[in-house]
Amino acid sequence: MAEIKAPVFPESVPDGTIVEWHVAEGEAVSRDQLLAEVETDKVVLEIVAPDDGVITSIVKNVDDTVLSAEVVATFEAGAVAAGETKVASEDQADGNTTVDPASVAAPVQPKSDAKEEEYKDQSPAVRKAAKETGINPADVQGSGRGGRVTKSDMVNPTLKSDNGQVIATAVGQRIEKREPMTRLRKRIAERLLSATQETAMLTTFNEVNMKPLMDLRAKYKDRFEKRHGVKLGFMSLFVKAATEALKRFPAVNASIDGDDIIYHGFYDVGVAVSSDRGLVVPVLRDTDRMSMADVEAGIRDYAIKAREGRLSIDEMTGGTFTITNGGVFGSLLSTPIINPPQTAILGMHAINERPMAVNGEVVILPMMYLALSYDHRLIDGKEAVQFLVTIKELIEDPSMLLLDL
Repeated sequence: MAEIKAPVFPESVPDGTIVEWHVAEGEAVSRDQLLAEVETDKVVLEIVAPDDGVITSIVKNVDDTVLSAEVVATFEAGAVAAGETKVASEDQADGNTTVDPASVAAPVQPKSDAKEEEYKDQSPAVRKAAKETGINPADVQGSGRGGRVTKSDMVNPTLKSDNGQVIATAVGQRIEKREPMTRLRKRIAERLLSATQETAMLTTFNEVNMKPLMDLRAKYKDRFEKRHGVKLGFMSLFVKAATEALKRFPAVNASIDGDDIIYHGFYDVGVAVSSDRGLVVPVLRDTDRMSMADVEAGIRDYAIKAREGRLSIDEMTGGTFTITNGGVFGSLLSTPIINPPQTAILGMHAINERPMAVNGEVVILPMMYLALSYDHRLIDGKEAVQFLVTIKELIEDPSMLLLDL
């Protein structure tokens, strides 16, 4: 008999919550099979089976709080599930010493268990709720990762039609759905509220002509992808431009700790990524040493991990500056909120063609609004404006980055 424990949390994470069990007591599992998910303030962590065997007991249930490395279940390695044992023992009673799985007829399921068989791919909590309510989880709009149906979805279901569209649970009703915030969403809410209440946040704006960068990308994107195996986007140049601007204005790369100012001698840029569970900010380390290909590859990998819920706590810890791009969702202008203890955040937005005055003539250009939110306790308005103007100049003339101008 062995113990299955929660992951070891870093010092910055005091505890977590069991959000879902994917197996039930007495169920046979295989090595590295996903057993349960633990949500912390920063990320969702997975608990996997240490070996082939059977889950003998579940100690921590859904919604229970768990500490770092705390026992959540017990496990018997090499064991088989009760149903499998019964088939084998009956066969041995007939004089056979081995069992050919292909020769064993599937037991006839009682009619009352037909639905349970239909729901076998769901978590135990969802299967139980389905049995109690008679609602098919396949008809429910899931709010879990990847659209997975959770227990709360079954308690307050939002049903789907045959084509997958959400429908009302009953004609004429005004439907409401209530569910508790996830730990991650609560933590996001707390941090955002804290940032607005505990910093002297101010935002300055500018606009940038994206034509030079768009022309550069159009000219070299195919060769870039062929050479480096990753697509050339706009974010890599913004990261490099921001890194250069951070070198010139150290206060923007600093943080406040009580009455002290910490000036960081490195450049760790967080890139905000949207996931099913909320906004996460994985960090690119030492961006001054990274090539644009390295930046693009790093962002791509983080985006994939965010969608799959595989970002680690270490990958989202730290950071001296953050870039967020609301333009991918169509945002024209916004005031991004600082990510404490950082003192500034750059907001990118949608690229739209607008009439601009150039040398006394009206020219249609692809323009993007930029926003820099900063903590006025540490960064003066002059520094903030000059920082943003530096990024604007580097984006409008990318050759300046190559020539170190």
